[in-house]
Amino acid sequence: MDQNPQSQLKLLVIKGKEQGYLTYAEVNDHLPAEIVDSEQVEDIIQMINDMGIKVVETAPDADDLALNDDTNITDEDAAEAAAAALSSVESEIGRTTDPVRMYMREMGTVELLTREGEIDIAKRIEEGINQVQSSVAEYPGT
Repeated sequence: MDQNPQSQLKLLVIKGKEQGYLTYAEVNDHLPAEIVDSEQVEDIIQMINDMGIKVVETAPDADDLALNDDTNITDEDAAEAAAAALSSVESEIGRTTDPVRMYMREMGTVELLTREGEIDIAKRIEEGINQVQSSVAEYPGT
C-alpha cells in the first residue's frame, strides 16, 4: 500500500466498523510494514477490540452479524484509534524481529578484532584444545 500508516489503520477501523468484525488476515494486510513485533500487533488488535470491533480467525456467518449490529463508531473515532495505535508502537519501530536486521544493527555496536586480539583468541583456543586433549588422554576408560 502506498498510503501512510495512519491512513491504513483508519481504513482498517472503518472496514471493521462497516462489517462489525475483522479477521486476523485483514488486520495483517492493513498493518504498516514496520509493525512486525507480535506485541505491537496484539496492542493494535486490543485497541480494535476496545472499539467494539471483533477480531476473529474466520468471517462469522450472517446470523451472528445480525445479532451484533451495534456500530456507532464515527470516522473521527476511527482516526483517533489509528493515531493511538500508531503512537503506541512508534517508539518500538526501531526494534525488529527480522533476524537479519537485528544482526546488522547489533553488528555495528561490536568492535572489530585487531591483529593482536585475533592472535590472543587463537592462542586461548589452542590452549583449550590442548587441555581437552590432555584430559581425554588421562581418562582411564580409553
